[in-house]
Amino acid sequence: MLQEQNSRKIIYLAEDDEDDRILFLDALRELHPEIAVKVSEDGQQLLNNLHNTAWDQPEIIFLDINMPCKNGFECLKEIRTGEHFFNGTKIIMFSTSSSLLHIELSYKLGADYYAVKPGSFQELKELLHEIMAIDWNTASRDKAEFLLVCKKIDTV
Repeated sequence: MLQEQNSRKIIYLAEDDEDDRILFLDALRELHPEIAVKVSEDGQQLLNNLHNTAWDQPEIIFLDINMPCKNGFECLKEIRTGEHFFNGTKIIMFSTSSSLLHIELSYKLGADYYAVKPGSFQELKELLHEIMAIDWNTASRDKAEFLLVCKKIDTV
């Protein structure tokens, strides 16, 4: 869903780690400089931003799990069970954790995908390239394809 007002995609990133935010923004700018990114440093700030800027509904929210104020699971639950305004917004849990518990809970709470943060900048670019290439008009929420990783990892 492209934004009709300014024809730019808008995505939100909720990430408390400054280094992870910088790497994400650098990787995305290299791949898609035309995409506007709004950054929140914790879960409550994300929710406030979503509710205060209704005209900038994001196409995608990248949501870290371990954040202060409200964690990613709390945000996901509030977004998915709150007002219907954000039903069209895709949510990708974006975490270093590959725990099956976290993956299952994310799916149950309504995330569209679960992406494991890769270990290198190049792998991050590859993962973001894969995510940004998803055709959201035809993509279905499929549990078999819910987990996104840049390379094979073992889940614990």
